[in-house]
Amino acid sequence: MVTRVLTVSLLAGLLAGLLISALQHVTTTPLILKAETYEAALRAQPAPMQAAFTGEARIHLAHGPAAHGDEHEWKPQDGFQRTAFTSLVTIGTAIGFAALLLAGMIAANERIDERRALAWAVCGFLAFGLAPAMGLAPELPGAAAAELQHRQLWWLMTAAVTAGALFVFLRVGASWARALAVLALLLPHLIGAPHPVAPESRVPAEIAAHFAALSLAIQAALWLATGFAVGVLWPWATRRSAATAAA
Repeated sequence: MVTRVLTVSLLAGLLAGLLISALQHVTTTPLILKAETYEAALRAQPAPMQAAFTGEARIHLAHGPAAHGDEHEWKPQDGFQRTAFTSLVTIGTAIGFAALLLAGMIAANERIDERRALAWAVCGFLAFGLAPAMGLAPELPGAAAAELQHRQLWWLMTAAVTAGALFVFLRVGASWARALAVLALLLPHLIGAPHPVAPESRVPAEIAAHFAALSLAIQAALWLATGFAVGVLWPWATRRSAATAAA
């Protein structure tokens, strides 16, 4: 079983990751490169322009030194090297999605086929993509943001609560349980995501909005492609294991 899960996760993640990497190259990557020109212009300004505000939330560059530490740290060069590393990250993410889908479906004693794997992939996107993005939209370089730890905590809480609420709502028939699930879905958004006191950004609003929409579409495509690959490959891996055992 473990070998089958690892095999399907790796193959499904590789296939879905390669497909979505090509899609990223012509959709979100050009917007990131454009936004980095605005981020570079902001870095070139005097230090007072990047001063912190008082209060819990601070303004800093979402992809700048405040978010990543040492500004002299290594990073892949533009061109082939950057594209290759971005593709590797996308493939690794898809492998993680595939492993999550398989773990959830096996734990729930769910039959794994194309239709059910796609349904679980939709729920995965809702929990780990759409719900957190309702409070914290995907950010471009040069965007202002609240403290990273606060955003990470809210993101994790939202994803976990949404995933659990969706499972209860779809798998438990009791009306009171479904009502609690709906309340749980709303809870993170009632609490509210952390945002800077004075949200400012050097990136034009239309570019930021375009990137946020494309990022969500790309993530949805990655979940669906991974789910479909899992639904196709799991029965194949099961038949292959049975044939090997019979031999």
